[in-house]
Amino acid sequence: MFGTDWQLWVAFNVVVLAMLALDLGVLHRKAHAVRLREAAIWSAVWICLSLAFNGVVYLWRGPEAGLQFLTGYLIEKSLSIDNIFVFVLIFSYFSVPATYQHRVLFWGVLGALVMRAILIAAGVVLIEKFHWIIYIFGAFLIFTGWRMARHQEIELHPEANPVVRLARRFIPIHPHYEGQSFFIRQGGRLLATPLLLVLLIVESTDLVFAVDSIPAVLAISTDPFIVYTSNVFAILGLRALYFLLAGIMDRFRYLRVGLAVVLVFVGFKMVVSDLYHIPIAVALGVVGGVILVSIIVSLAFRPATSSAQVYEEP
Repeated sequence: MFGTDWQLWVAFNVVVLAMLALDLGVLHRKAHAVRLREAAIWSAVWICLSLAFNGVVYLWRGPEAGLQFLTGYLIEKSLSIDNIFVFVLIFSYFSVPATYQHRVLFWGVLGALVMRAILIAAGVVLIEKFHWIIYIFGAFLIFTGWRMARHQEIELHPEANPVVRLARRFIPIHPHYEGQSFFIRQGGRLLATPLLLVLLIVESTDLVFAVDSIPAVLAISTDPFIVYTSNVFAILGLRALYFLLAGIMDRFRYLRVGLAVVLVFVGFKMVVSDLYHIPIAVALGVVGGVILVSIIVSLAFRPATSSAQVYEEP
């Protein structure tokens, strides 16, 4: 798993742990609503850190690895935007105060990092031992892209979520939020707050998205280091991106079409990989071009009304 790049693994994990400690232990030690300016700054910070790390990979491992990281990062970053649509619905459905949304996303990201590490390791092992599985992954991505293009509306049914149903069955739930706590003690009993249910839905939702996004990045590279680090940097920047874009997500109505095209393309790349190797530079150009066009078209043909509002600037 680590190979000869243990120095890069160590450097990467040190940076990630330091940033997470700074985030939770210092900057967000006291719960507060994340405003647009703060979200914009942190989005820029995470993007800059990702590109800087991309430069390290480029210099350390060469141009091919550098382009693979950048393409994987762009795919994961683009697909993570789809998570934001769902997070908006989840927080609206449960009426989560803006003050506590960052806490949910922070712990949700930590859980996502663990789950994705497991899925990536499993995916790499499967491809190495059973090469034919790339055809299954490719076909799955094509089907997922086709389904995404056909169904533009996202429906949310938290009451049907198996994780939530299981939690309600075994954990007593307090009816109201109690600050930013996931658990409270009342009358000698340990009760979960609705914030825990929200966290469980966020985690289970990310697991579903990971099933789509990880095979997409594996279509670009099967190097565990490239796949994992590109995933992690994209996910770490998701929280800031959520607070930056949540209130205007309905303006990007054609973005899901672009994401669907990306999934179909990377699925096709996987399916034909043994017959023709699509150069990584071409893959990067296609992915970046499709996402850029879908954003431009969305902004050029904006809907008449805008409904999604998570917070307002004072």
